[in-house]
This record gives sequence, C-alpha cells and structure tokens, in this order.
Amino acid sequence: MKTKSTMKGIFYAFAVLAFFASCDRKEIPNPFDPNAPKPTKPEGRTGSIGIVGEVADVQTTTKSGVVIMGGGTDVDAAFRWMIERSGGGDVVVIRSSGTNAYNPYIKGLGNVNSVETLLINSRRLADDDGVAQIIRNAEMLFIAGGDQSDYTGFWKGTKVMAAINYLLTEKKVPVGGTSAGAAVLGNYYFSGERGGVDSEEALVNPYATKVALGRDDFLKTPFLQNVITDQHFSQRNRQGRSVVFLGRIMNDWSKVPQGIAVDERTAVCIDEEGMATVLGANKAFFLKTDATKTPEIFSANTAVTWNHGSAAITVSAISATVSSNKFNMKTFEPENTTGLEKFWWYVVAGSWSSSIRP
Repeated sequence: MKTKSTMKGIFYAFAVLAFFASCDRKEIPNPFDPNAPKPTKPEGRTGSIGIVGEVADVQTTTKSGVVIMGGGTDVDAAFRWMIERSGGGDVVVIRSSGTNAYNPYIKGLGNVNSVETLLINSRRLADDDGVAQIIRNAEMLFIAGGDQSDYTGFWKGTKVMAAINYLLTEKKVPVGGTSAGAAVLGNYYFSGERGGVDSEEALVNPYATKVALGRDDFLKTPFLQNVITDQHFSQRNRQGRSVVFLGRIMNDWSKVPQGIAVDERTAVCIDEEGMATVLGANKAFFLKTDATKTPEIFSANTAVTWNHGSAAITVSAISATVSSNKFNMKTFEPENTTGLEKFWWYVVAGSWSSSIRP
C-alpha cells in the first residue's frame, strides 16, 4: 500500500512533467539546474521584465548580421552566430507579450555581458526615452515571436523603431527575429493586422481583407529592402500565400520583389557581405520574380493565375543539413549547386504547383 508521502511525490512528479510538456524547451529554463542564471527585474529600467548578467553598459566591437528564424524550436547555432558577432556585449530581446525566458537561454549559449527582455506593449512604452536607450545600447537585438500586428501597431513611427534602425544601419550589430519577429524584418511585410491568412484563402482572392501588406515604413534591414519574408513555411503549407504576397507587390507597387521563406527549426543568417547561411534542421526557400512574368490573372474576388508556361517564379531551396548551405543576397543566387533543389512555382485558377527546374 502506498503511503501518503509517496502519493504526494507521484503527484508532484506528474505535475512537473505536465508543466514542461506544455512549454517550448527554449522558453522555459531548467529550474533544477543550480547554475542556471536567474533573471532579475532591475529598478529604474522602464519596460524591462528581467535581466541576467551585468546591468552596467559595455561597449564591444560588433559585426552586423541578420537572422530570419522560421519559428518553432529556436536554432541554437543561429544564436551562437549572433553572440559571436556581438563581441560579448549586451543582448536585448524585445516583445509585446510573453516572458523573460529567453534571458537564461541566450546567456547559456555564449559569453555575453547581459541579456535583458523588454516588454513593449503600448505606443507609450515604445516612445519612452529609457526604453529606446536600452535598445540603442545593445550589441545584439532579438525580436521574439508573437503577433506582428502588435509590433507594427505599437512600434511603427516611434523611438523604438528609430532605435532598431540605428542598430541596423549605424551601430551595425546582429539583429534577428523568429516567427512574427522575422515577419517584420523585410521592407515588405505581411502585417497580420486583420488576422492570419492561409494559402487557400489568398489564392482564391488575392485582395481578401486579411491579405494586408506594408512597405517602406518600418525596418531598414540590410539586404532585405526588396524582400518579404514568411515563416513556419512547409509546416503550414504557406507556399501559395507567399506567391500571393509577391504578386501583390508586383501588381500594386510595380516592383520586382524577392522572398525568403523559412521552415520551422531553421534560420537564415546573413553576414555583413550579404552571404546567407542556412542553419538548423530543415530548409529555406529563396523566391525570385521576373519583371517580364507578371501575374496573368490577379484581381479581387478572382482566383489567381500566375503561370507563364509553368515557370512563373524561380525558387532555390537550401537545406540546413548540407554543406553547400550558402546563398548570395547580392546576386540573389545560390553559391553552390551541390545539393541545391531548384523549382519553378506557378498558379493556375487558384491552384499552386511546383515543378523541377533544370
């Protein structure tokens, strides 16, 4: 017969297991690790929900870099890539919801002076001088996942936006984002301000209310000024909606855009020379349009046709698990064809298709 203390022990064990099963492993550090740094909430730092390491600012030699992470489980190698480029300085994580759990995770991946999370969930906070200064002092910035409509709604046109662009264009430190945080890195972006949209809905009506795009008014990310990004890509079958995003940019703004779409557990890391490296577990897709191949049928309440002999969009798929995982952002061409998957993407009467490209 089990004693009362034994039953309590079993109950406690199951409770702990259930708690961790419901959480992303990167969002919850191991509370039983005696060496895990514990985030503290420093006084007098508006917006801060915790910091590990030293509060006092340091200045290090940095290298610029951009990380587009596809969501899901975070990519350790991509964070280490950013940490190395930060010179071991101060890391700032910004978000509009969630916790400070990135602090011990990032601190545990490399030698940095501090990691601090700012919860910026109002325009008042986004226009606060102290919040903006914490960001400007950073040697590495990471935009967490969440809802990109919050990021554009709360941060666009504020001191926080100016601080992020200062890091990107003047101080030149590594800046990355995952999921919603990656969605806003491109000059063109899906704002999500009217809700999410799937491929099927976008392909049957490219001007559906939820297909809300922005441009030229948020972040000035190097090498992404003609790019729209997408995330959770293969896992959520977002090929069709990415095609529609590109078509809208061509149709509405007479541009010839490019797309970078990233699978979960995968990251695209772009260095200061424009060389992209795919890291993680799955694939990244580089989508290239052609000014001579605009969509044939692309209007409101009408299914899309963008065909051009089944060769509308040029696609290069690069796996993180191959050695030739490089892509040149300056030429928008892969560095090596070994292990490269090449496709044509096209749409006929609202149906997306793919074929092998020679």
